[in-house]
Amino acid sequence: MLEIIGYVAGTLTTLAFVPQVLQIYRTKSVKDVSLAMFLLFTLGVALWLGYGIMTHSFPVVAANAVTLILSFVILYFKWKYNEANLSK
Repeated sequence: MLEIIGYVAGTLTTLAFVPQVLQIYRTKSVKDVSLAMFLLFTLGVALWLGYGIMTHSFPVVAANAVTLILSFVILYFKWKYNEANLSK
């Protein structure tokens, strides 16, 4: 039962980032995305991933690995679309 709660929690918190990634991709706008917040968040997710690996907790590893990828995508969009807006 405990593992199931971990998987459900990880799935929900990870899926929460998908609409943000899609919104940024569609609008090409990142003006309301805080770079400082996402950098801190990404560092936190990376540490959670390390924790999950060290404790052999697959739900923590799986959720944070996917969340880290989504977070990197958002950071990439932040860089890419800010650069595009600066060059206009």
